[in-house]
Amino acid sequence: MTTVRLVLGDQLTRGLSSLADLRPGDPAQVVLMVEVQEEATYVPHHRQKLVFILGAMRHFAEELRAAGVRVDYVRLDDPANTGTFTGEVARAVARHKATRLIVTEAGEWRVRRLIESWEASLGIPVEMREDNRFIASHARFDRWASGRKTYRMEFFYREMRRETGILMDGADPVGDQWNLDAENRRALPSRLPIPARSRPAPDVMTREVIDLVAERFPHGFGDLEPFGWAVTRDEALVVLDDFLMTCLPSFGDYQDAMRHGAPFLFHSTISPYLNVGLLLPREVCDAAEAEFRAGRAPLNAVEGFVRQVLGWREYVRGMYWHLGPEYAASNALGASRPLPDFYWTAQTPMRCLADSVDQVRRHAYAHHIQRLMVTGNFAMLAGVRPADVEAWYLAVFA
Repeated sequence: MTTVRLVLGDQLTRGLSSLADLRPGDPAQVVLMVEVQEEATYVPHHRQKLVFILGAMRHFAEELRAAGVRVDYVRLDDPANTGTFTGEVARAVARHKATRLIVTEAGEWRVRRLIESWEASLGIPVEMREDNRFIASHARFDRWASGRKTYRMEFFYREMRRETGILMDGADPVGDQWNLDAENRRALPSRLPIPARSRPAPDVMTREVIDLVAERFPHGFGDLEPFGWAVTRDEALVVLDDFLMTCLPSFGDYQDAMRHGAPFLFHSTISPYLNVGLLLPREVCDAAEAEFRAGRAPLNAVEGFVRQVLGWREYVRGMYWHLGPEYAASNALGASRPLPDFYWTAQTPMRCLADSVDQVRRHAYAHHIQRLMVTGNFAMLAGVRPADVEAWYLAVFA
């Protein structure tokens, strides 16, 4: 009567819904984690993204083992690896004589549909639990969105502020303003120093993953090194603390700025850690608000940061599921041009684009202005097919 609990590569959270009732030390409970070729290649992922996710997965598996959890981990270079989620789950079910599979819902329709097919193909019950790491559940977002003629993020954001109490004084927003975006557009002085960032050095386990990716994806997109992404929760918390102490006070003023040769400026660089679950949205919002309440960061900086997480991140996720899988195929402006090659090569005389793409190649990172107002805005003005743009964004960021 063995239960297998599948943990996906972006579900590296101890409080994950699929692990909520896990009993460490119980031999009938197995956590399954798999590295598969189909996930590594369905878009041309940046090689640092591959190292980040595989490295974080391997470290998370070791943390579970250290806590007494029975972990079955299949590596990408395992000779018996079938290369697919379905193949590896089927092998694990047979290997452990499993009678039940538990998994937290995937973050995209493609994998969700795959999971929904497993009960029939595996012949055992498959329990898919809602992802509990977001602030707004599916039902909560649907209540907000249902019946609306327009879906304005600002209105959703205000409701989330009220419900969570984040940056609120009773029933009113702190400072009597919901949105301080108008205060976040200062020009960056040419001589203003940019703080050095805390970037952890790869340990032995991460070095093994770097070597693996170099061997298996020698011609893949993006520089492999220097690699400086956190691959554990402890490391991610250090990055968050470094941002709060050294960058958050200036983040608001200069969040819309760009400077050649300064990829991170005052931005947090924590989006990869939120995306895989090393950090959680509520805790980072609370941490930023605490800096404001303690007088260490101004309101325009903290509100701007909170709006990115509590507003935009929750809103975009909610819209993705609310509108359904056909939304990805929509093309309201009838755009028909393919994505230009310079989105991969950075070979263009347009300096903002060249700098942004070259930065992505080097670091697997671009801040929101580079994504929205440079690479995104150009693609829209040029009439590039939305599916091409979406696939590029999915591929190139850690």
